[in-house]
Amino acid sequence: SSAASDVYKRQMLLDPKAQALAENFAGQWLNLRNLDDIKPDPQQFKSFSDELRSDMKRETFTFFNAVVAEDRSLLDFLNADFSFVNERLARHYGIDGVRGDEFRRISLQSVNRAGILTQASILTLTSNPTRTSPVKRGKWIMENILGTPPPDPPADIPDLAVTQKVAPELPLRKQLEIHRQDASCAVCHREMDTLGLGFENFDAIGRWRTRGESNETIDASGLLPDGTSFEGPDEMRAALLKNPDRFVGTVAEKLLTYALGRNLESFDMPAVRGIVREAAENNYRFSSLVFAIVQSTPFQMRMPQS
Repeated sequence: SSAASDVYKRQMLLDPKAQALAENFAGQWLNLRNLDDIKPDPQQFKSFSDELRSDMKRETFTFFNAVVAEDRSLLDFLNADFSFVNERLARHYGIDGVRGDEFRRISLQSVNRAGILTQASILTLTSNPTRTSPVKRGKWIMENILGTPPPDPPADIPDLAVTQKVAPELPLRKQLEIHRQDASCAVCHREMDTLGLGFENFDAIGRWRTRGESNETIDASGLLPDGTSFEGPDEMRAALLKNPDRFVGTVAEKLLTYALGRNLESFDMPAVRGIVREAAENNYRFSSLVFAIVQSTPFQMRMPQS
């Protein structure tokens, strides 16, 4: 029966192996392993520490595990109004009333955050040591949320740092506009920059701010690749959620890649579309994605490990 099947799914997701999968897959999908290599400028970001870095990572893993264990909708990765913090991370976020090193679940309803896109781990991971990087943030969104990674830049393209040396007093948005004047840069940067600029209200270690590095008022407007305009991360998330199959399809591709241990090929794409259709019928619950992957042709026909 359907009820028995649901109970089985819940038991499966609470299994320690499922928790290990969540941690390994989350680390791979969200590039969280790279957070250890990020070194924010200690003069500029005096509150940053190895302990805070560890807290950032733990928030994302704990949140991911909650989505899995509670069999929540995959759309909660974008839109959840809760997360997990301890006192140090709560202070980083400007949240009062959290004491001690223990992580606990909190509501984000009165905070300028929701889902993984506004977690400090992701925002720090996609920044430079001294400032935010709309380019890195936009590229991360294209790769991990929209499933449309940009091509590698041509080898002879000057770095954005060249533009910044020429016009250091200009706000970052203006510097990026100058950089895009090179036609070969504009192709990719037009999408990456406008996506990443939607998160300019978060500094290079994920703290909320209203003024940028040049003390300018933050302009967090941007465009999705389909031309939808947005103002800040809330509107971007709302726009992404209007086309949930795009995001769920990306997660399905990433999880199927993880499950198969190989990159996907064009002949795998019909199976991915089928997985998304099956997940949609069950409100995109995590278990429905896992079951659809396990029952898919690529997974059923995978080569046994020698």
